[in-house]
Order: sequence, then C-alpha cells, then structure tokens
Amino acid sequence: MAGSPRKKRTQTKPKKQSSRGNPQRAHVSRDPRQVPKATARDWIGAARLRTLPLAITPILIGTGAARLVDGLFHWVLALLCLAVALSLQIGVNYANDYSDGIRGTDDFRVGPARLTASRKAKPRTVLVVALAFFAIAAVAGLAVTIRTQQWWFIPIGAICIVAAYFYTGGKRPYGYAGLGELFVFVFFGLVATLGTTWVQVQSLPQEAWFGAVAAGLLACAVLLVNNLRDIDQDREAGKRTLTVRIGKRATQVVFTAFVLLPFAIAIFLALFYPIAWLTLLVLLVALPAILIVWTYRAPRELVVALALASLTSVAYGFFVAWSFVG
Repeated sequence: MAGSPRKKRTQTKPKKQSSRGNPQRAHVSRDPRQVPKATARDWIGAARLRTLPLAITPILIGTGAARLVDGLFHWVLALLCLAVALSLQIGVNYANDYSDGIRGTDDFRVGPARLTASRKAKPRTVLVVALAFFAIAAVAGLAVTIRTQQWWFIPIGAICIVAAYFYTGGKRPYGYAGLGELFVFVFFGLVATLGTTWVQVQSLPQEAWFGAVAAGLLACAVLLVNNLRDIDQDREAGKRTLTVRIGKRATQVVFTAFVLLPFAIAIFLALFYPIAWLTLLVLLVALPAILIVWTYRAPRELVVALALASLTSVAYGFFVAWSFVG
C-alpha cells in the first residue's frame, strides 16, 4: 500500500536583526522588573560633569570684567551667579535625559546609556530632578534680584529656564532643529557672562563683551563635538542638529574655528592686559582636542575631545579673568 507523500515542512530561519542604537541599551531587559535601579553613580553620570566647566567659564570672565569697573570683588553675587549657572547646566542635562529618553532618541546613542533610556529610573523621577535644579537656579536668581534690586532679572531668568527645558523638551525642541549652538552661544556666552558683570557693577565694559563672545564660542565647540559623536545616531533618530545638517567635514571646520577664535580674542586683550598672553598655554589642551576631531576613527574617541574642549573653556576663562584682576 503506497503511503501518501509527506509534506515537507519548510522551516523559515528568523531574520537576523541588525543591531543599532545604544550598544549598552541592547542588553537591557524590556521588563522593568529586571532592570537594576539607578545608583548614585548613575545619577552623577547623568549630570554630565564634563559639561559643568561651561557654566564656570562665564562666571570667571564676568567677575573679572566687573572688577575692572570698581576694583572690588563681589563674592556673594559672584557665587550666586555660579549657583544659577551650575544649577541650570545640571538641570538641562537631566531634562535632556528625560526628553530624549521618552522620545527614544537615546536608543541610538553611542555613549553611556542614560537614566530614562536604560529604564534605570522612572521618567517622572528624572523630570522631577531636572525641575528641582531649575528651582534651585530660580531661588539663587531671585536672591541676586533682591540684593541688586534689578527686578527685570526675573523675566530674564524665566526665559533662561524655559530655553533650558525646550532645548530637547516640548513638541518642537529647538535642539532638534539645528538651533542648539545659537542658543548656547546666547545663554552660556552672552547672557551668563554679561549678566555676571552687570549684577556686580551695573555696567558692561567692552572687556566683558569680548569675554562673553569667547565663552560662547567655546561652549558651542563642546556642543559640536558632542553632536559629532552622535551624528549617525541622531540622523537615524530624526534629530536634525547643526552637525547633522552640515555634515562631518563642515562640523570639523566649524569646531576648529570655534576653538581658535577665542585665542585670537585673547591675543587682542593681551595688548592691554599682558597676563592674557598666558591664555595661549591653554592651546596645549585645545590643539589635541582639534587633532582628535580631525583624525578620530571611532565615535567614542570624541569623548576625550569633549573633555578636552570643556577643560579648554574653563582654563581659558581662568586666565582671562586673571588678566583682568592681575
């Protein structure tokens, strides 16, 4: 008796999924119960300490420029300005962690996994921490306002906090539209430096303007190298940073210009304040950062360039401030 032919079962091999996104995120379980909770080290890492020098630089330069006016150190006001700047910087870092995490943008990051994206912390908790630092900045700013009786600082401070949040927050974050560098130049350069000088002496000498431009350019350089590291991932995630818009080569050129132009300003200042010549020593840090940006092979190498660019900023600010008070 002839048996009926057996139907051959065709086993389809599962398609191999291409790995993409944050390599550290790929190993995180989808089940929140299996994800370890964020440690103190994770929270400190999310504050992105490498970016904090950008908040210190304008305070140094602004305070030095203020001393040119009356020859005094206004330590209380200077420290309050520093508290505002640092709190805003940390707040915007946590706000970015929250906003990029809930959007899924950080799924494509090359660097360390963030709190929200890794699910080590609840998005709401990260947002609350960001708002807490914004509140600290607001309280310190209010103290400056009361002490100086410059009540128009209140709307200026509110604008700074709103700008910090909507860098990556909201429905249409300007950081996703290639405007990040412009806002960083304005707020971490002009507003922070000139504001520091004004609250102390209610005057804006031209030295403060030169220093503000330099501080803004260096802050933009740090943002550029950060975005250059994530250019492929941001492009895939739909984050249209300036780096994504102009491409790798143009970003390298612009980064180099942003790093070197402040030293041209320092040379000009050195004609009147000889100590400013010492600012050229900071090139020992700045030039390696430029070299890495032009020769890197793996995006992770740019983490070193980012750290060097941040160090360049605060060292530059120190020497410029010294030249004003020396």
